[in-house]
Amino acid sequence: MMEEDLYEQIERLAEEGNAHLDGGRHAQALAAWRAALDLLPEDERLDGQAMWLHASMGEAYFLMENWPAAKDEFYDALNCSGGLDNPFVHYMLGKTLLRLSDSKGLDQLVQARMLDGDRIFEADKEEGAALLQLMRENGLA
Repeated sequence: MMEEDLYEQIERLAEEGNAHLDGGRHAQALAAWRAALDLLPEDERLDGQAMWLHASMGEAYFLMENWPAAKDEFYDALNCSGGLDNPFVHYMLGKTLLRLSDSKGLDQLVQARMLDGDRIFEADKEEGAALLQLMRENGLA
């Protein structure tokens, strides 16, 4: 198990990254999350905390329109503990893959919907309705 001070340092960096993301400072958010991930002991690089760090980095890359980097981070998040059961990771990976013209994006959106119903789509005021419509047009919703 991680030493308490190391855990607190990782949590502080994660929160710092969240504050940067909320402030639109994507590069600073990525730096904070990368530093937090680098502090994780090797045997904890695939745990739930790593999953959230990868998902957060994926979101920052998505907002920066760096689709290939976002895709890599969301796949890394899926490979961590809890990733396969996380609708946010599937949803954001689906959106990312669609921007890369990868039809597997629809599969990820279906997985997100299976895990969270329409709520995850309804929470996305910008694209959720259009993505549900796209799924309907493809016989997936």
